[in-house]
Amino acid sequence: MDLRNGFDIKRYIRTIPDYPKKGILFRDITTLLANLHAFRAAVDELAWPFLKAEIDYVAGIEARGFILGGAVAHVLGRGFVPIRKKGKLPYKVIGQDYALEYGVDTIEIHADAVSRGDRILLIDDLVATGGTANAAIDLIRKSGGEVVAAAFVIDLPDIGGSKLLRDKGVKIHTLVSFEGH
Repeated sequence: MDLRNGFDIKRYIRTIPDYPKKGILFRDITTLLANLHAFRAAVDELAWPFLKAEIDYVAGIEARGFILGGAVAHVLGRGFVPIRKKGKLPYKVIGQDYALEYGVDTIEIHADAVSRGDRILLIDDLVATGGTANAAIDLIRKSGGEVVAAAFVIDLPDIGGSKLLRDKGVKIHTLVSFEGH
């Protein structure tokens, strides 16, 4: 897929078969991050639709969402809010549980990270089932913030996560799609 500037970002995403389990095609962006042109193109394209948007903060989901979200926050001239796994933040937190294939996990933000009315752009590397992003949206809303949009490098549309988020009323921006699982 060619992006707005004609750069084919998809060729910088490595596919690893049977990871983390048999039958899964893992889409690895570490090869994209390692290439200065691909990384720059991804950050620029994630930020582009939001250059003139009213956004107070960019929030990134641990861990690759930190890398991309921090860079997008820099481009947009906004602060960055980390969304972390339970127990990783040092101050008072609020959390949101979400279902995993086998169990439940929790993500957290600092209790004072988002204030009522703050407008947030959510960033992560990939949307598959949408479980983590869905929990992040609920967490931001629980904090009083408004999710302006969620942006991802990769969408796996056949798994349904981007549809789940759209059905929640969240605008979705993705750079590339991969069919299948």
